[in-house]
Amino acid sequence: MATKQKFSIQEITSYLEEIAPIQWQESYDNSGLLIGDSSKKVSNVLFCLDCTEKVLVEAKRLNCGLIVAHHPIIFTGLKKINTTHYVDRIVTQAIKNDIAIYASHTNMDNSIAGVNFQIAQKLGLKNIQPLVSKEKQLYKLYTYVPHKNCTQLKKALFEAGAGEIGNYENCAFETIGQGSFKPVGAAKPHTGIKNQLSQVEETKVEVLLWAHQSKKVIKALLKAHPYEEVAYELIKLDNQQNVIGSGLVGEFDEPMKHKSLLTFLSKTMKAKGIRYTECSKKVYKRIAICGGSGAFLTKRAIQAGADAYITGDVKYHDFFEADNRLSLIDIGHYESEQYTPRLFYDILSKKMPTFALHLSKINTNPIKYF
Repeated sequence: MATKQKFSIQEITSYLEEIAPIQWQESYDNSGLLIGDSSKKVSNVLFCLDCTEKVLVEAKRLNCGLIVAHHPIIFTGLKKINTTHYVDRIVTQAIKNDIAIYASHTNMDNSIAGVNFQIAQKLGLKNIQPLVSKEKQLYKLYTYVPHKNCTQLKKALFEAGAGEIGNYENCAFETIGQGSFKPVGAAKPHTGIKNQLSQVEETKVEVLLWAHQSKKVIKALLKAHPYEEVAYELIKLDNQQNVIGSGLVGEFDEPMKHKSLLTFLSKTMKAKGIRYTECSKKVYKRIAICGGSGAFLTKRAIQAGADAYITGDVKYHDFFEADNRLSLIDIGHYESEQYTPRLFYDILSKKMPTFALHLSKINTNPIKYF
């Protein structure tokens, strides 16, 4: 009998973090490995929206050593762990059964290839872009290297993830100039003579990198650079990036009338009891979306010229913010994010096609409709 293939939890979650780095989560969030040892190897993974007690039983039955959930079961600080609250019971049972729990929440929401992209695909939206792009997620790295070592150094930086701009890779800018230095004391110079001023033809290399890649890129820089002391500058930029941000906005190929849009949403998103505001628009083509609780983006959806804004968890007074300028449509929190486990599954199945991946069969929506 063939042995099941095993991967460490770190290996598994690193593939998800290629799409949605933990650093992209909001400040209030608690994404990442919540319970378990990242070095542990597992042979089965279970994907779910919420890690409930029933999901934990399902994971145990399937011999899953790792549960990947969208919503973090541990969201705020735990001051006590007992059996009086469902969170405590899940944490206790997960530890007893040696089942790790990992959450990919607002970092996956903020990724252009994440939760909202999944919704956009279901709705058939085209020309999508973030509703609100995040700033200060990019660094620019400057370094100086002998011209003959420039190609080798750039290769190391690119392999570490630097030099990516949108759909372009291996992007860099070079300026040739003269570098000067005087090795003193215990210096062991790559070139030049101790206690003498040297001038060397150097190339200034400039590359962009994501903030979360900075440690890896600097490590690669120091390893590949021929100099004993490496001069470099790392500067945070204010640039907005269209691959990370809150919500999405896109367009239908063909506009829909309001009633047709509601019927389409009810069927496609399996949404019962849709709540919405009316507006004066006769057809709806430009659509804004935000999975989960997205009322805070209503004004931004209006500014983006959306005809309708689809989200969940809209409170009574929040509906007034639509102000007859778009139709604010609440399809429900669970309904808007129900396809997220499939997103996790699709990401990992491409990276680990022979690994045992399971979609939870438990409907974790706590809301019932009469």
